[in-house]
Amino acid sequence: MDYARQMFDVMPEKDVFVWNTLIRGYADLGPCQEALMLYRDMHRIGLLPDRYTFPSVVRSCAVLSALREGREAHCNIIKNGFDLDVFVQSSLVTMYSQCGETLSSELVFGEMIVRNIVSWTSMIAGYVQNGLFKKGLGLFREMVALGTQPNAVTLVSVLPACAGLEFFNLGRLIHGYAVKLGVDSDISLTNTLIALYGKCGIVDTAECLFDQMPVRSQVSWNSMIATYEQNNAGGNAIQLFHRMEMEKVEFDYITMVTVISACANLGALNTGKWVHELVRRRGLETNVSISNALINMYAKCGNIDLARGVFNSLPHKSVVSWTSIIGACASHGHVDDALMLFSKMKQEEIMPNSFTFMAVLTACRHSGLVEEGRKHFESMRKDYSIGPGLEHCACMVDLLGRAGQLEEAYKFIQNMPSVPNSDVWGALLGACRIHGNLELAEIVADQLYRLEPQAVSVYILMANMYSEAGRWEDVARLRKLMEERELKKKIPGHSFVEHFESMRKDYSIGPGLGHCACMVDLLGRAGQLAEAYEFIHNMPSEPNSDVWGALLGACRIHGNLELAEIVADRLYRLEPQTVSFYVLMANMYSEAGRWEDVARLRKLMEERELKKKIPGHSFVEVNQMFHTILSS
Repeated sequence: MDYARQMFDVMPEKDVFVWNTLIRGYADLGPCQEALMLYRDMHRIGLLPDRYTFPSVVRSCAVLSALREGREAHCNIIKNGFDLDVFVQSSLVTMYSQCGETLSSELVFGEMIVRNIVSWTSMIAGYVQNGLFKKGLGLFREMVALGTQPNAVTLVSVLPACAGLEFFNLGRLIHGYAVKLGVDSDISLTNTLIALYGKCGIVDTAECLFDQMPVRSQVSWNSMIATYEQNNAGGNAIQLFHRMEMEKVEFDYITMVTVISACANLGALNTGKWVHELVRRRGLETNVSISNALINMYAKCGNIDLARGVFNSLPHKSVVSWTSIIGACASHGHVDDALMLFSKMKQEEIMPNSFTFMAVLTACRHSGLVEEGRKHFESMRKDYSIGPGLEHCACMVDLLGRAGQLEEAYKFIQNMPSVPNSDVWGALLGACRIHGNLELAEIVADQLYRLEPQAVSVYILMANMYSEAGRWEDVARLRKLMEERELKKKIPGHSFVEHFESMRKDYSIGPGLGHCACMVDLLGRAGQLAEAYEFIHNMPSEPNSDVWGALLGACRIHGNLELAEIVADRLYRLEPQTVSFYVLMANMYSEAGRWEDVARLRKLMEERELKKKIPGHSFVEVNQMFHTILSS
């Protein structure tokens, strides 16, 4: 473009064709600001633009989100009599959509006498880009019904609507339509299909599409890596990134954010550090999205100091950066630091958003700071005009409930401006379980049975509360209700489940308690705690402490305190003298800030004359030698 501009500048005479050529070059290759400046210069010298000038000018406004300049161009289009030109109108539809002005796009589209595939695609893309997925799909159906055949770009535009609405069967139909039209080899369409199947959880199909691509763009690699990361296959995501590097494919910040998220979900600290080093070498460390992902990754991997280091090194800290570090401190129990950072954020006049307040309320919940939590909850509305969402309300109910203020928590729910969901009611039910308030628990459970009649955990929790109260008729009633509603879900067909089933089916080997404990451990480590619990419930023989202990360990890994309490109750009865169960539960209670329960457990251990075999100790390294410090 530089050489073309030099040639343009030395030309003694320039007609409209020459001006259009250079404007179009800048619109296609950038910088788009130059296209707008040339358009102004064209006006200044009195040269009238034609029907080929405006699409490039309007497209440049769309790229820059320059709505004011776009409207000025629209006025000149009308003034010069090109407002009915189909290509000019299509560019206006795109420009208004990309600036978030969907109503203006609809007005322009509605005035079109003739609509070609570009016009239809522009309006469909406008709807989908602005989250109006149903309108986008409706317009796509109308276009096909009127006999306009879509192209690859149209299908690329409409497929994200299928993903957004989780209309995965429709997405498959559109894939089949693409094959019928012969456009399925288009690289952009294949990338979009990989993303769609990734969101569907159909990883095999996404892999097949990726492997069959003769040529892959950077977006292709990013889409496949994201598919793995979204489907809890972080190891595959990292392996594919290694392959991407080996094949000398350039990565961008989107690649890095996805790979860092995969490291976070795996707890792969060393791999995360290696990725961080790559980021440094490529000079991407100042990218806000990458920095925020690194903060989150280090926090999830348990290294809050490295998370702070990333945050402190940021030259400009966005609201997302502040929210990430506040959330990291809150999740690690550094409540004072989280609240101090929030105060500092406000001092620096960074406007908090709803996610920031969620992090702050979480910090208050972890430490049982009821009044502090109330203050920040009220501040959302009063000082920042942020309407609390259901997640904020659930956090407040949990905070009040854990503090034993059950009646206040119930009144809080009744006075909510929006209809409470299962998370809100579930928080109160958990608090009723902690404080043994069966009367209120029944009221809350009735709400949950209506909201989520298939949620097994609610029935299990209530059955346990009834059994603790000696109300065996209610336990039997719940069991019968679960059977009537067919709540015994099948365990997902993973390979290890198939091997377990194969013992009986193919080899007539009855699984022993050791096999069952191993299955519970596998399901639990995979995060399928409800399935693991149901597996135990459906065992043909009475589960022993190994089986229940495997599930308790999984609850510890995934932080499911509610189920851990149910499991621990079984273990206390089976092996009342096993210290490790009490210690594990005490640790979970302390992490949740439930110090009363910690004290209760310690008192129970004293009453049962239970002592840890190994005293509390720490290791200190001095001059490459380790020293053990024992508690007295």
